[in-house]
Amino acid sequence: MNQQWNTGTYDTDMAFVSQYGESLVELLKPLPGERILDWGCGTGDLAAAIAGYGAAVTGIDASPEMIAAARSKHPELAFILADGQDYTADPLADAIFSNAALHWLKDAEGAAASIAASLRTGGRFIAEFGGQGNIASVINGLPLAFEAIGCADKLVLPWYFPGIAEYTTLLEQHGLTASLALCYDRPTTLTGGEQGLRRWLNTFADGILSVLTPPQCEEVLKFLEKELKPQLFYDGVWVMDYRRIRVSAMKR
Repeated sequence: MNQQWNTGTYDTDMAFVSQYGESLVELLKPLPGERILDWGCGTGDLAAAIAGYGAAVTGIDASPEMIAAARSKHPELAFILADGQDYTADPLADAIFSNAALHWLKDAEGAAASIAASLRTGGRFIAEFGGQGNIASVINGLPLAFEAIGCADKLVLPWYFPGIAEYTTLLEQHGLTASLALCYDRPTTLTGGEQGLRRWLNTFADGILSVLTPPQCEEVLKFLEKELKPQLFYDGVWVMDYRRIRVSAMKR
């Protein structure tokens, strides 16, 4: 499955990704001169926010579109095209920060190993991403939508949404001890009014839908809009059923 990113619509329609990440930067507490990696940096806005504290920030992302946009928006910062499931930083980082990215790394074992290998002893790992139950409405609705158009065998979900016990155990196995781990509901209002769910799907489920013909894709979108409207559409806006894991850990 090949997820493509339209960075223009991502920054406008999905601005909430960076906005919600601002409190995570506060949890990170960047210090002047620290070497900090933004793991799955997207278009670089949170990397720039961290750099504003005086830290030396490098952003990594596996998307060429995201890295190109980040370099264009923030030319003063370093951005590397790299897969967070098998990347190791040199020199090692004082801290690794990740917002809304780790659920795209289905090789969670590889990602945890790479994060641990990229941190100095005593370094910290601060992250937030989709947790168990995240976007359950879409996860449950997509198989029904694909089945309705006779394409059940073409559906491949690209996300990893673990529970707290599963994820903190994974971190422990790679030498990272969690001091904070919580999973919480975060209903998220989508922009675009009636078109909000469709825009969200065209951004975050692009890879899922890319296996379909345009008419099939339209049928899936219409099916999901009808199926999910009773539970996700309120007062003219779509509110997505986000559920997040937030974690703070230290490398032993």
